[in-house]
Amino acid sequence: MPIEDFNDLAAFVAVARERSFTQAATQIGVSQSALSHRIRALETRLGLRLLARTTRSVSPTEAGERLLQTLAPRLEEIEAELAALRELREKPAGIVRISTAEHAASTVLWPKLKQVLPDYPDLQLEINVDYAFTDIVAERFDAGVRIGESLEKDMIAVRIGPDMRMAVVGAPAYFATRTPPQAPQDLTAHNCIRLRLPHGGLLAWEFERNGHRLNVQGEGQWVFNGSPAVLRAALAGAGLGYVPEDVANEHIAAGRLTRVLEDWCPRFAGYHLYYPSRKQSSRALAVVVEALRYKP
Repeated sequence: MPIEDFNDLAAFVAVARERSFTQAATQIGVSQSALSHRIRALETRLGLRLLARTTRSVSPTEAGERLLQTLAPRLEEIEAELAALRELREKPAGIVRISTAEHAASTVLWPKLKQVLPDYPDLQLEINVDYAFTDIVAERFDAGVRIGESLEKDMIAVRIGPDMRMAVVGAPAYFATRTPPQAPQDLTAHNCIRLRLPHGGLLAWEFERNGHRLNVQGEGQWVFNGSPAVLRAALAGAGLGYVPEDVANEHIAAGRLTRVLEDWCPRFAGYHLYYPSRKQSSRALAVVVEALRYKP
C-alpha cells in the first residue's frame, strides 16, 4: 500500500473518532484544509463517501463506520508495536564482544557481569580469551582488557580492578629439597615454571625493592602459555611459579603453596577496559562499562 494511502486512512480515523476536522487536524499536526484534502482524496480513490459533513458536525457514513471499525483496532496495534520498538531501542540490546586474558575473565569479568546480565535479556556477551595484544578494531571487538591504562590514540580506558601484585610460589614438597630464594638472583638455582607470551618470548619475572628494579628470566623444565597451567604445575611441586597474587592466596592460606620473595614483588596498575571513543553511544557497552567500573 502506498504511504499516502496509509496516511489518508490514519487521517480518516482521526476525524471519525474526533467527529471534528479542527480537533483531528490539531491531533495529527496538519492544517484543517490539508486534512480535508486528504479525506476527499481517499473518498475519491475508494469511490465512496466516508464522512457526512454539516456546518456543525462530522460523522461517519455507513461505509465510513464500517471502515472505522476495521481500521481503528489495527492502527492501535501498529501504534503499540511502534511504541514497543522505540522502547526496545532505548534498552541495551545486542552483542558485546570483549577480548581479554584468562585471569581477567575469571577474576573480574565473570564475577561482575554475571550479576547484571539477568537484568538485560536482550544483551549478549562474548568473552574471547587471548593473551595477545589484540587489535580490537581490526578484529571487530567492542572492547579489550589489559593491565594499566596506556592505550592507543582514540581509545578510552576505564579501570575495572584494583592494583595487582605477582607472587612467586612453590609447593612444600618442592622446598623439601631446596632452600627458598632470599633474593631474585637466587632463582638461578631453582626450577622456574615459565610462561610463553603470544609473540613467542617468555615472560620476565619483574622485581623491585628500595627503588632497585630487576627482571629475571629463570630456567626450568616447564613452559606453559597460560597462568592457570603454571599454577597447577607449582601446586604439583614441579617448580616455582610466578602468578597473580589473588589466585595464589587461597593455596598459600591452605598450606598448599609457600610464598617467597614477597618483599620484592611490587604493586602495579590493575586491569582496565579499553574501547574506541566512537563506541560511547552503544547502550549495551555502557551497561558493561558501568558494571565493570572499579569502585574502591
